[in-house]
Amino acid sequence: MKLQKSVLVILFWAISITSIAQTKQEIQQTVEQAYLEFKDVQEGKNADYIKELARVDPSIFGIVVVDVEGNTYSAGDNFSKVSIQSVSKAFVLSLVLEESGPIVIKEKVGANATGFPFNSIIAMEINRESGINSMVNAGAIATTSLVSGNTAEEKWEAIVNKLSDFAGRRLEVDEAVYISEAGDNQRNVAQAQLLKAYDKIYFDADQSVDIYTRQCALSVNARDLATMAATLASGGNNPITNKRVVSPDAVSYTLPVMATAGLYENSGKWLYQTGLPAKSGVGGALIAVVPGKFGIAVVAPPLDEAGNSVKGQLAINYIVEKLKLNPYLVE
Repeated sequence: MKLQKSVLVILFWAISITSIAQTKQEIQQTVEQAYLEFKDVQEGKNADYIKELARVDPSIFGIVVVDVEGNTYSAGDNFSKVSIQSVSKAFVLSLVLEESGPIVIKEKVGANATGFPFNSIIAMEINRESGINSMVNAGAIATTSLVSGNTAEEKWEAIVNKLSDFAGRRLEVDEAVYISEAGDNQRNVAQAQLLKAYDKIYFDADQSVDIYTRQCALSVNARDLATMAATLASGGNNPITNKRVVSPDAVSYTLPVMATAGLYENSGKWLYQTGLPAKSGVGGALIAVVPGKFGIAVVAPPLDEAGNSVKGQLAINYIVEKLKLNPYLVE
């Protein structure tokens, strides 16, 4: 009897290991299939309102999935770096939620989707009383101004340290992108001044814009981004370094804002298709979070008219459909 039980235990263990291996194989194959399916797509174009972004190689295309156990699945170019741009907004929001709590964000920034482009001044006027959200530029600048620190340098160190913890390595600013962006950010400066007029910015307006511009110029690759997304997926614990970065509570308030506004005026369409919180950046990065399971990242610079990576949307949609990752899908 003992021998039979031992055999059954070993058999069950072997079946379990095989099942896990097959699941990992399926994920890797799906990522590779997504890459092959969309690598030749020619739609979209690089952002050109920031001159340095127009110079980025438009052929860069990498897909990485990191699960909450730290396993990595990838295809394409996973190591070419782009500037993080607006993807940084999700992680700075998490930082402020961790430091100050959700009431501060709700009352001082807002959590409503605007339905307007990411740099819309009209959205600020229309939503003056109800607030906007941390995924559009004005709300992101206000959120950055709320980061703890008495000086700009202290706030910047808090941001770069936290985003580095999310990525699992020290992130650095792409100085060429920062200089280029700082020279073309008159609209962000104008929005910060409007926030000041509305009493909706909580540090020096010009310095807040500069800190925000620096955070957008942090240099990342697809592996960094997938690790950052996977840290959100695992409730704030980095699955690669096993470091607690933010609390599950902070994540629980970050993901809904990403879901409702992460792809700007196309956020509703994205949520309808995938059911996943996501965040795009005009540098060509796109991340999506499957809570409790995966972080998915794509780097592909050509954008649609809303400023979202064309290949990124196609690839993540494909992966979500093939692996049945939509959390609203109940079978």
